[in-house]
Formats: sequence, C-alpha cells, structure tokens
Amino acid sequence: MRRPVALRISAASAAMALAAAVGVTLSMSEASAATGSATGYATQNGGTTGGAGGQTVRATTGTQIHAALCSRAASNTPITIEVEGTINHGNTTKVSGDSCNTAAGVIELKQISNVTLVGVGSGAVFDQLGIHIRESSNIIIQNVTVRNVKKSGSPTSNGGDAIGMESDVRNVWVDHATLLASGGESEGYDGLFDMKDNTQYVTLSYSILRNSGRGGLIGSSESDLSNGYVTFHHNRYENIDSRAPLLRGGTAHAYNNHYVSLNESGINSRAGAKAKVDNNYFEDSKDVLGTFYTDQRGYWQVSGNVFDNVTWSSPGTENYPAGPNPQSNTTVSIPYSYSLDAAACVPDVVSRTAGVGTGLKVSDGNCSAQTPTPTPTTPTTPPTTPTPDPTQPSGTNLSIGAGSDGSSKADGTSYGSVRDGDMSTYWSPSGSTGSVSIKWGSATAVSSVAIREAAGSTGVIGSWRLLNADTGAVLTTGSGAGVVTFPQTSLKKIAFEITGATGTPKVAEFETYA
Repeated sequence: MRRPVALRISAASAAMALAAAVGVTLSMSEASAATGSATGYATQNGGTTGGAGGQTVRATTGTQIHAALCSRAASNTPITIEVEGTINHGNTTKVSGDSCNTAAGVIELKQISNVTLVGVGSGAVFDQLGIHIRESSNIIIQNVTVRNVKKSGSPTSNGGDAIGMESDVRNVWVDHATLLASGGESEGYDGLFDMKDNTQYVTLSYSILRNSGRGGLIGSSESDLSNGYVTFHHNRYENIDSRAPLLRGGTAHAYNNHYVSLNESGINSRAGAKAKVDNNYFEDSKDVLGTFYTDQRGYWQVSGNVFDNVTWSSPGTENYPAGPNPQSNTTVSIPYSYSLDAAACVPDVVSRTAGVGTGLKVSDGNCSAQTPTPTPTTPTTPPTTPTPDPTQPSGTNLSIGAGSDGSSKADGTSYGSVRDGDMSTYWSPSGSTGSVSIKWGSATAVSSVAIREAAGSTGVIGSWRLLNADTGAVLTTGSGAGVVTFPQTSLKKIAFEITGATGTPKVAEFETYA
C-alpha cells in the first residue's frame, strides 16, 4: 500500500477555499427541490428515482432528517427530504422507528430505499458530518455541501468519508454536490466519495471534489472486487493527491470531467478494473491515468482527452502510467446514452455547472449550460388500484419474446419466468421487495400491464410502482396484483417495483400490452 502523501495546501489557503465555497452556498436565494433525471450507470438496474412520487418534508437539523426517515410507513416508502441550514454533530441524534436505522453523528441511510436528500433555500451544509449509505437502494443526494469529515481527531464521522457507500448498495445518484476536506490522512481525513463491499450502479455528476488527500475509491482492497458500474461526469477534481478515483475491479466511465492539480496520481485502474475515459480535461497534474502502487494491473479505453501540462513518471514494478501518450488497452461497452462535450470546453462548462450554487444547471452536450426540467416530488396522478382478479387485456402480450432483468432474485427463480407464458414458473425477489423489468431492443408502445401472482401466493404483493425504466419516471402506483392501465408510453424498458408485501412475492407473469 502506498504511504499517504500530505496534501499540498496551506491552512490559510484551505480556510479561504472553504469560506469561498460556503459563501456560494449561503448566497443562494432559492434552490429548487430535486430536478432532472439520473444519468449514467444510475439509470441501469431499474433506474434511480429516489423519493419521486412520495411525500416531501423540510428538515433543518440532522435529527429532523432522521425523524423524516423514521416517520414513513415502511423503510421503502418514497420520501423527498428538503434540507436547509447547517447539519452538524450538535443537531444530529439517533431516532428510532420501524422504517429506519439511524445513528448519532452521521446521516444514516441504512437498510432503506426510495429517498431523495436535496439542499434547498439558502443551502445545505453538512459540517464535519458524513453521509452514510449502507444496505440501501434508489437514493438521490443533490445540491449539498459536505465538508471536513474526519476519521481521526475530533469530531469523527463516517470513517472520514464525506459520502460513503458500503454493503449491498444499489442505484445511487449524487448530483451537484460540493465535497471538501482540508488535508490528507495525516490531518485526519479519508476519502471524499467511497464505494465498498458490493456497491453498484452509481453516478456522480456535476460535483466538486476539492482539497483532499484522497478523492475516492471503488473497492476497499484488492480482494473487494464486487463493486462497479460507476459513472463520473462533469465533475471538478481540484488539489487532490490521489484516487480520482482508485478503481479495484469493476467498470467505470469518466467523461467530461475537469481535473486540476492531481498531485500524485489520478484515475488509478488496478486489479482488473476497466475505465472508459472520454473527453476529459487534465490540467497541471501528474500521472493522471494508469496503474499505481501495485503490480495488479487495470485497463482503460481513452479517447478525446486533453492533457494540459501533465507530467508522467517512469514505469516500474508497481508503477504503470498510461502516458506520456495514453493508448487504449481494452474496450468498454456503455449501455446508456450520453452526449459528450468537446474536451476543450470542459473547464468552462464544468465551472458553470458543477457544485452547489449553480442553479442545478447541466450541459446540453454542446458546451453550454441549461436548467433541467423540475422533477415532480408528488404524484401527478392519484394511485391506481388494479382489478383484484385480472382478466386478459386485449391484444398481444408484448412480453413474450422480450428480455427481462431486475434486482436480486431468490435462489431457484428466474427473470425470464415472468415472460414465458407459463403460470407454473415465477420470479421472486431476494426479500419482500424488489423489481423486475421487461425490455425490448427498440422503443415499444405500452399502455397496460397484467401482473399475475403464482398459485398459492395470491394477495402477497402489496404496494408497487410501475416505472419507465428509460427515464425513471413513475407511470403509476398502486397495491395488489392485477391489470393496470396508464397513458400509452413508448419505451425500451418497463419496471415493476414491489415496495411492500406481506411475504415473499411470486410474480408468475409480467404481461405488457399496447
């Protein structure tokens, strides 16, 4: 393991940088609630919608955030928590309840799903307090500042990570965040954005990571290789010693990021990891891409990047820089659509879109910034209750011959069982909740579905959401299996997400009709 390198920043400049960042945050007259839709790998595996369709509440303390989580009907009841003010150890206590698992001194998102945490009003600053995601899924964190989280010294929080994900985490979208430290490990700090122990389908977009010894990692050791499918786009990494990020196994896609002053190393792909590195701008930095501090090599596919005043070290037994003329040594297939800004304009467009205080602006793929369409935080239509005893809808069952996937399935079950026309086979989630999807190779018009439970399991399915998995939009919600109709929608993938059940659901057929 590499010994930590002291961050090259003076106490005075660190204080000035933090003050400037907080000043931007606090000068915002009004920041809207969560807007736009998830991008990158967070759109896969059923998509990431956070608390869309659920209740919206306001919180000004960490205790109130915990109370909002604990007040839900269930741990997967959708909720959007609008945060304003400074969240710190003094106002963050443990709250108990059946729908939460919280702890003092950290914002705990543990064993829950379908939550959006968004900064509003004059801004949300998590001061020396980390955001802790464990055994959770479908989480959105947007428009917040997290600063000076320590793993040693006082006070400590979240193992020193600004945002940390660990233990079977799925579908997290962090957007327009500002993550700050004031030094490296010797000053008590760890990573700004860490993913460990089976964390998958994550996107970090339009965010600032600054003044840290460690930007972040995927995988805590060379044996922790169950993580991956992470997208980093339109972020600014500034004055980071290393780990921008560190990849141990898995797949990552980094595009249109601006890297400034990476002091020791940047994208460190190792232990078989694969990184697709497109149209980024690397500036005033060292060893921005390669395998470093290990002999377990990683791989990369590069195109369209700008290397502006980048220096490269000589290869060695534990040092394999990609430069000075980076070439691809693998290929990475990206399953989602995305628009690339030209690398030359990345510093400008990222400066106008990344971090808090930018009005949540995003790039349009043509080097200009625009404001995304607001995402409704309450249902646009009332929940639909399906027919208790489903009848056969008219037309052809479009699921026959289509594809399927979903969240973790129970042993002995198959996603394909929901589209085989056989009521004796079925899919079950690994627990009482989960999602299963039908997908096509091209856009298909759908206006009704029939969810049919296997024999002996009728009535087990409780609350559910039907999602346009292309966009993450909620088509409709309801409870119980049956026939559901909704306005005709053209899509490539539709997901049935079970959010509540009285036992283990068994979906025999997920029929779709035009």
